[in-house]
Amino acid sequence: MTLFQLFVVAAIQGLTEFLPVSSSGHLVLLPALTGADDQGLAIDVAVHVGTLLAVVLYFWTDVKIALVGVTRLIRGRVDTQGAFLALCLAVATIPVVIAGFAIKLTGLDAAMRSVAVIGWSMLIFGIVLYWADKTGGTAKTSAEWTLKDAIGMGLAQMLALIPGTSRSGITITAARRLGYNREGAAKLSMLMSIPTILASGALLGLDVIREADWAVARDGMIAAAFAFVAALLALSLMMRLLRSVSFTPYVIYRLVLGVVLLIYAYA
Repeated sequence: MTLFQLFVVAAIQGLTEFLPVSSSGHLVLLPALTGADDQGLAIDVAVHVGTLLAVVLYFWTDVKIALVGVTRLIRGRVDTQGAFLALCLAVATIPVVIAGFAIKLTGLDAAMRSVAVIGWSMLIFGIVLYWADKTGGTAKTSAEWTLKDAIGMGLAQMLALIPGTSRSGITITAARRLGYNREGAAKLSMLMSIPTILASGALLGLDVIREADWAVARDGMIAAAFAFVAALLALSLMMRLLRSVSFTPYVIYRLVLGVVLLIYAYA
């Protein structure tokens, strides 16, 4: 791939991974709408690694607490804030890992990579996000995350396997309906992305290792670096805007894009 193509793919992934507008949907649309070659599995994994590093860096304080908690959780002790956070993140990740593995085995992942599916997902889940944001409570903060809520958000995260749904969008939607304020909902969604990206990267990485060569590895490192910068910028912008702006701008974007995609798909 050319440097420009790597930059475009990385920018799309980095900017949309943590915004509730579906990064996977945008990556599917890139070759579908432009006629360009698909970026391939190795680049997909690389840009996900870049976004993973960005969210870890941005939320390093919480990540460090959870990492320390993992050691206690492994010993069967949930007696610290970190251990409980690690437990909630693990529980929230299990449903999407199981569902993702099942979809990969059945081949449904390829069947869902269509413009029409993405268009409908953009529309439907955009409307659901708007409803949840307008009707959800604001009493809870991220520090009040419960195991029950982690299960609920984890089940919702399974829907993100449908291209166009948005992993961050559907988990933020669930959190808002569970009563978390906007910043808290976004923060929990971002923390949930860490084990989810690790799990999906590990699953896809097995295929990449078998096929990769030096040229692909070099392109992957470049794409990961671009994605890291883009994701860090997107994260910083969204978390700052949420102090004064709702999720409505993202909903409007989803609705407009969804309508355009459906016209394109059915024309």
